Amino acid sequence: MGRRTVILIAAFLIAGLGASLVFLYVQGVDQRAQADAEAQQVMTVTETINAGESVAEAEKAGKFALTEVAGTAVLADALSDTTTIADQVALTPLYKGEQVVAAKFGQIGSQSRISTPNKAVAVSVQLTDPQRVAGFVSPGSEVAIFSTGNVEACNADPDAPVGDEYTRLLLAAAPVIAVGETGFTSTTTVTEEGETTEETTDEVPTTVLTLGLEQKDAEKLVLASHKTCLNFGLKTDKSVVNPTSGLLIDRLFGEG
Repeated sequence: MGRRTVILIAAFLIAGLGASLVFLYVQGVDQRAQADAEAQQVMTVTETINAGESVAEAEKAGKFALTEVAGTAVLADALSDTTTIADQVALTPLYKGEQVVAAKFGQIGSQSRISTPNKAVAVSVQLTDPQRVAGFVSPGSEVAIFSTGNVEACNADPDAPVGDEYTRLLLAAAPVIAVGETGFTSTTTVTEEGETTEETTDEVPTTVLTLGLEQKDAEKLVLASHKTCLNFGLKTDKSVVNPTSGLLIDRLFGEG
């Protein structure tokens, strides 16, 4: 076998080896890319979850779903189930299609700042337990707000003139974004029997509730909280609340 033939054979072998190495490299890259793109199942949001809404409430409403997401698009801390956040609440709004990550959930009261709806401002009012549905109003609740125009009955300012006694819907839908600590306020009742006057002081539980409202509704709430008595009505997905002309005291037992 001549020298030239040996050189040609060696060249072919080297070329074949090179081609094999290139093929194996390309195949490896393709396999890695395929593995990266392989779909994974992660929890996603199917409907907006409001700040303060509990995981249990969101699950009951069907707001979580397992969804296949391309591996390259899966967030590093995305969850495949809600086991680790089962007793927590949303610390910020989560929107449809968003992957569920543990960082956006925490214990009630653990959020460092209030999350308000778009274009809204946070406005707080202080209510007694009966006025806030006996404590059933919580962050994430939606409430209807009723105003009663009787200053004396609301213990707001006994010296202020009492106008028409009425109750009327102030806001049909207002989102509660935070609930503060419960405290107590003193109320004094004066009873007169003949020439004897007796004062009785009671401690009434009160709680500060914060709502996210656009300016027009915030103005209504602030004014009404100073001049009238407020009551929250807790809404469900089946509640029907419509504005009316309200109810005057002299029509309390009437038909209209």
